[in-house]
Amino acid sequence: MTPPECDEALPDQALAGCAEAFTTLYRRRRGQIFRFACQMGGWIVLPFRKLYSPCWTTGTGLRTDYGRAWQAVLRGMVESMKTRQIFVLLPLLLSSLFAAPAWMPVPASVAPGSGRLKVDGSFRVLVKGQDVRLRKAALRTIQLLTRETGIPFDDELGIGGAPATLTIDAAAPGLPIPALEEDESYHLEVTPTGARIDAPTVIGAIRGLATFGQMVESGPDGFFIASARVEDRPRFRWRALLIDIARHWMPMEVLKRNLDGMAAVKLNVLHLHISDHQGFRIESKRFPRLQQMGSDGHFYTQQQMREVIAYARDRGIRVLPEFDMPGHTGAWFPGYPELAAAEGPHSIVRIWHVHDPCLDPTREETYRFLDGFIGEMAALFPDAFFHTGGDEVNGVQWNANSRIVEFRKAHGMKDHEALQAYFNKRVQQIVSRYGKIMVGWDEILNPDLPRSVVIQSWRGPESEPLTEVARRGYRSLQSFGYYLDDNSTAAQYYAVDPLPAADAAKLSPAEQQKILGGEACMWSEYVSAENADIRIWPRVAAIAERLWSPAPVSDPVSMYARLRMVSRRLSLLGLTHRSTQTLMIERMAGAGPVEPVRTLAAVVAPGSRERMPKRRYTNTTPYNRMVDTAAPESMEARLFGLEVDALLAGRGDPAAMERKLLSWRGLARRALPQFAGSSLLAETIPMAESLSATAALGLEALSYFRAGKPAPAAWYQAAQATLARAQMQQAELRLMIVPPVKKLVDAVGPASR
Repeated sequence: MTPPECDEALPDQALAGCAEAFTTLYRRRRGQIFRFACQMGGWIVLPFRKLYSPCWTTGTGLRTDYGRAWQAVLRGMVESMKTRQIFVLLPLLLSSLFAAPAWMPVPASVAPGSGRLKVDGSFRVLVKGQDVRLRKAALRTIQLLTRETGIPFDDELGIGGAPATLTIDAAAPGLPIPALEEDESYHLEVTPTGARIDAPTVIGAIRGLATFGQMVESGPDGFFIASARVEDRPRFRWRALLIDIARHWMPMEVLKRNLDGMAAVKLNVLHLHISDHQGFRIESKRFPRLQQMGSDGHFYTQQQMREVIAYARDRGIRVLPEFDMPGHTGAWFPGYPELAAAEGPHSIVRIWHVHDPCLDPTREETYRFLDGFIGEMAALFPDAFFHTGGDEVNGVQWNANSRIVEFRKAHGMKDHEALQAYFNKRVQQIVSRYGKIMVGWDEILNPDLPRSVVIQSWRGPESEPLTEVARRGYRSLQSFGYYLDDNSTAAQYYAVDPLPAADAAKLSPAEQQKILGGEACMWSEYVSAENADIRIWPRVAAIAERLWSPAPVSDPVSMYARLRMVSRRLSLLGLTHRSTQTLMIERMAGAGPVEPVRTLAAVVAPGSRERMPKRRYTNTTPYNRMVDTAAPESMEARLFGLEVDALLAGRGDPAAMERKLLSWRGLARRALPQFAGSSLLAETIPMAESLSATAALGLEALSYFRAGKPAPAAWYQAAQATLARAQMQQAELRLMIVPPVKKLVDAVGPASR
């Protein structure tokens, strides 16, 4: 990729002078520049990455043609001035002179200052005004700083006469209930003498506190915050995490700690999937048999849900309830069989996949029941939006019921989709009567629905694109590409944009505003309360950044460098994605050594979203195997892939790679006796053997590479066959070092030299 050309090119002499100045700065402040580059640099000059990619990926420093790289930067800055992007590029470029915090999401605009603010025992916080939410948020920030630094800070907010280190001022409390229209912007300024957060609302100040907390760094002289001026606001108004509490019950502590994590990365909607075939998880006082017969005793009382809602409100987060209908309603019918489209007996569904049970949309009794139920839930959940699901209605029970078929024909409905459209219109009228705005999955999209309805896209190409939904006048949300249970990488989620530039160009500004944002979805078929955090964090932070930060913030190299630090900080908040994995690995190891189990867990990842059909899963299955323990993305394998790339580019460390491959090659020998004697580990023996065989191939390829000669054709063909076998899922796991080893093997193949 070559630097873009500019109509108004800088004179060669000026370019050379600027490049020389930057070169001098690089030589003097190389360590700080590199540190910033690893965290933010990919965003600054993404179009020119090939000119200096070693700096961003391996830490070996700029190439000898760094003068050319800086010239490219300057040309890019000139080009950016034409598109009014200099407000993003210039502050970040200047920030490379300073150590940068691991921001996530990256703020909209950052201008570095001079010097740094010391964070020590004298740190004091002053909250202007008496807003309870803001004072609670300030106290949480102080407590987190104590955990992060080990310094016992004074938690008396502005009391005692001591000068304030951090002053927080919200001009107004904002809306009494967090809402879509909330102003979340803030201004944050840090100088060597103090810091200040100013925001138009309390929620804006809470977002500023999240940024302030991420700016704390440590150095030889203690903890500090680099001087800077931050102007920040979200790109999208709706930034959500869906947690499915129906298929697997999630206790309150799971929701609360995930709300803490959401606030840390500026997500603002917790979408609760409350009912499904496998469980009905909320207390209804009007229809108590819903939870009595449809929950196995695992449900939230209304008082507990109010506590969750209040906990979320304190963090500037809305709680969106979803009661999926007319399908996904199997857990309704044990208590109220008269609602069902088919005769009973009815029971909670224990297995996954799409099921037939469905509400009867032809009986007025159904709508009277829903009117009472929705009215009760609308009073419990204060949010303006109410999700009614509407997905995966297969029509099997409707088509098998002669009375429903006759109703459909009598009303001129050609198929079950038309009957569902009738149902959705009736439900929308009920939802609207209680002052709520209906949200539904993309199957509900129909011209008969009012334009107030919000469409949530989950099927992607199977449904209308968001641009077309916006043209039709509906507001929409992106969930396609954000399914956390797909076990995709953070980079794959990061690449999904609800409104990419090409689509934005097709819409008017008013139509663009109809694309509200997006939701990461944690469906719980294969997730329990124990391992939910492993599946959600830290990957959802990448989605949070996509939804908050400016569109140019899109470089995965920068994202991954910051994600590692954010993951550590989330652990300080109480998220268990790291600690639980350690405990689960130790449980699998039993009385044997932990090292072989940990080694294997670090280089595998769960397979596809749908697990092996030969194993019967239910909502009572223990999720305690390797596939339940391994993180959805192997960071060990990703780093190994970067090392392979560096090696092939002539700047890697073959000795270090050899040591790693030798360790993996010996795993099967070390682990076989232990794994064979464990009911939890025996199924992973083939995977351990694949790891050993793949590592052995990597060592052989490395020897050919170091010798500078191509491998024999017969060896290469055999290696490809071995890698193909290793690529296959075993014990529902994928071996994640296969692609980088294959790259190394291909590099020494007969056709490569």
